[in-house]
Amino acid sequence: MKQQPLLGFLFALITAMAWGSLPIALKQVLSVMTPQTIVWYRFAVASLALLILLGYKKKLPQFSKGGRFIWLVLIGVAGLAGNFFLFNSSLNFIDPSSAQIFIHFSSFGMLICGIFVFKEKLGLHQKIGLGLLLAGLVLFFNDKLEVFKGESGYLTGVLLSLTASLVWVAYGMAQKLMLRRFSSQQILLMMYFGCLLVFTPVAEFSQVRELSPLAFGCLVYCCLNTLFGYGAYAEALNRWEVSKVSVVITLVPLFTIFFAHLAHYVSPDNFAAPELNMISYIGAFVVVCGAILSAIGHKLLPQSK
Repeated sequence: MKQQPLLGFLFALITAMAWGSLPIALKQVLSVMTPQTIVWYRFAVASLALLILLGYKKKLPQFSKGGRFIWLVLIGVAGLAGNFFLFNSSLNFIDPSSAQIFIHFSSFGMLICGIFVFKEKLGLHQKIGLGLLLAGLVLFFNDKLEVFKGESGYLTGVLLSLTASLVWVAYGMAQKLMLRRFSSQQILLMMYFGCLLVFTPVAEFSQVRELSPLAFGCLVYCCLNTLFGYGAYAEALNRWEVSKVSVVITLVPLFTIFFAHLAHYVSPDNFAAPELNMISYIGAFVVVCGAILSAIGHKLLPQSK
């Protein structure tokens, strides 16, 4: 597809805003529904929408010519299902801003896998970026280091969020390999439907009746977020350079902090403000800088190999 920078930027921005606002809505629904039930509804809506869309376009995936990709589908489903469930679960223990700060570990996980699978090289800019990411995390959690030693469950939430980011790499690698045979929308349909099957036995469908109007609205938003967030991401990659899309996506944690403050301002009784001090804000900025350097550092440091 011909490069369309403006559309690519807009789709990437939509993705960053969608992913950034997601945990704030999820937090409201988790007070009533279990993580696996929320995830089931999200995958059900996304699967149905993509099935209708691809069916209308007559572009449903044909396994007869790509049966050997079944193992990649299974790996991708495991990674995506694990990511959704673990991230949802982490919000039972930590606030959205803290949960979202680990999102960039998936990018670095992809880099590491690229070294072994695609024989890619880890450049100087990526090493520096990883160093900035780790330093930024220390700054971000500067006032919570003692909490990790307690029994508040905060450490549990952090580990769940970190693991969620890392297991996403399985999905990311599977998708990258499957693009040789299927379109991004076909891959998403297979992954979504596979995840739907995974969570069907453990979902408690009746919980939806217990939601308040606000929580139900948040659930609807979460379901649409899955569809439009990943859909916009795929469209951004089709219209713009991967490195530039990645730079916009690095803003996700900052959008989470912004939307958390905005939601608290609009409805302080329902949405909590982020519990961050000035050093934490600096840490979040450093984390984003590390991710940006990793994405486009080769243009800033051309001598890096």
